[in-house]
Amino acid sequence: MASSNAEKATDQLNKSSNALNNVMMPTTKTKTKLLKRDLMVLCLRVLAVLATASATIVMALNKQTKSFVVATIGNNPIKVSITAKFNHTPAFVFFVIANGNACLHNLVMIAMDLFGSKFDYKGLRLALIAILDMMIVALAAAGDGAATFMSELGKNGNSHAQWNKICDKFEPYCNRGAAALASSFAGIILLLIITGMSIIKLLKPNRINDIVP
Repeated sequence: MASSNAEKATDQLNKSSNALNNVMMPTTKTKTKLLKRDLMVLCLRVLAVLATASATIVMALNKQTKSFVVATIGNNPIKVSITAKFNHTPAFVFFVIANGNACLHNLVMIAMDLFGSKFDYKGLRLALIAILDMMIVALAAAGDGAATFMSELGKNGNSHAQWNKICDKFEPYCNRGAAALASSFAGIILLLIITGMSIIKLLKPNRINDIVP
């Protein structure tokens, strides 16, 4: 009789253990999935930092000096040195500021992703990250748009406004500017993906911070 009761108790204990495992299994899988998603966002932010930092540095250091013959006195040519720098064009200055802010933003967001959960208040951290991500995408896109317009003008000019192109005379300067633009556009694509994932993370009911370990 005692042996039978012990077997029944053991069976009930095993059933309870199996039921508990079945309940905990989806939570563990969900937690692992969300951790992988957070790691993916973190990697994308690192890539965005590299892209926007590269664009900022290349454009900020973009400079070329070239000498042109403007007159000839006898057999002696009169030369004038002209320097092309990024800060001669307000659009390029805005480009540097926008990408610099995007780089700094992602560095701050990486820190918030790593350590911000300790100081989160009622999920406001996720909302703040999503809002700031959208704002920085708008800022970076505006900077890229302005710089792209001026780059097109420098490359092809505008015959209607009688604006001559300069890239045939300052080719290295224009090539470096194009490289900065390409890097910045790559950063914007990464920022768009990050922003979408931030919004999804904000709206998803089962977030990693809401799962009890």
